[in-house]
Amino acid sequence: MSSNKLYVGNLNYKTTEETLREVFGRFGEVVSANILQGRGFGFVEMAAPEAAEDAIAKMNGQDLEGRRIVVSEAKPRAERPNESRFGRESRDFRKY
Repeated sequence: MSSNKLYVGNLNYKTTEETLREVFGRFGEVVSANILQGRGFGFVEMAAPEAAEDAIAKMNGQDLEGRRIVVSEAKPRAERPNESRFGRESRDFRKY
């Protein structure tokens, strides 16, 4: 594992960042915990790679606040083009 950052999915919408810090803190120091509000997932960054690996092994598929969560190594964000899916011209419809 090359990253200490974890993806935590299938979260209960009522789960808080403090809850993630507490739960994942059992495996080692939590550097940060962020939940994307209304999206049902978040990220936890552990201080040590060993702690991140341990958290994945022990928390993936476990129940947290009534939901079976998914825990895996976070993937880097994909590059997103600045263009819309219809291309630059679609934004300039007023000029016609």
